[in-house]
Amino acid sequence: MANFCEHCEGQRFDRAQVLRALRQLQRERRTKQRDKKLDEALALAIRTVAGLELPHLEIEYVSGDVVH
Repeated sequence: MANFCEHCEGQRFDRAQVLRALRQLQRERRTKQRDKKLDEALALAIRTVAGLELPHLEIEYVSGDVVH
């Protein structure tokens, strides 16, 4: 497992929270009246967020400033 800086780890955590919330909503929707368009929109949102590339960018120090 890669070590991520605090910034990148925060982005990964945020994405995981969004995915958990979308998947929970999707589970809740399954027990209620079906809405095909909403189900498709949720599935698309989950695929899109899950597919986001959040690469770890190396931190560079330039003249004492951090460039990320």
